[in-house]
Amino acid sequence: MRLTTKGRFAVTAMVDLTQRGGKGPITLAAISERQRISLSYLEQLFAKLRKNNIVASVRGPGGGYCLSRPAGKISIAEIVLAVDEPLDATNCGRTGTCMDGKPCSTHELWMELSDRIYEYLHQVSLLQVANGQVRNESPHVAAIVMSQRSASAPVAA
Repeated sequence: MRLTTKGRFAVTAMVDLTQRGGKGPITLAAISERQRISLSYLEQLFAKLRKNNIVASVRGPGGGYCLSRPAGKISIAEIVLAVDEPLDATNCGRTGTCMDGKPCSTHELWMELSDRIYEYLHQVSLLQVANGQVRNESPHVAAIVMSQRSASAPVAA
C-alpha cells in the first residue's frame, strides 16, 4: 500500500490550515503558495473535505477555509478517507477475491496491515501533527517499531 499525493497533499494542506487558521479563514491560494501545491488540486481536495464536514468555507472578502471543528477532534484517517484515499493494502479491495475469487495466501496479512494503518492514523489528531507531537505522543507506534526491531534481530544459537 502506498499513500498517494492526494492523501499526502490533503494532510499537508490541513496542517497548514491548522497552523495558520487561528486568525480567521485561510485562502487556498495562500496554502498553495506556501506548500507548493497546485491551486486547482487544492480546490478539488477541499471540496471533498468540505463535503465530509472537516472544513468550512467562508465566502466574500476575507473569505477562505477554516476547520469545521477543533483540530484535536479531527483524525488523520478522517482526512485521508475524506479525499477518497483508501487505507487498504490488499489487491482485492478487502473483498477476499484475490486469487480466482478466493482469498490469496497472504490476504489476512494485508488485511491486518490495513487495519493497523487505519488504527494508527485514527489515533493521530490533526493538532498533534500541526504541533509536531506525533512521535512523542504515539507510544502505540513506538511499541510496534520496537517489537519489529527485536523480531528482526538475529537469534543466538
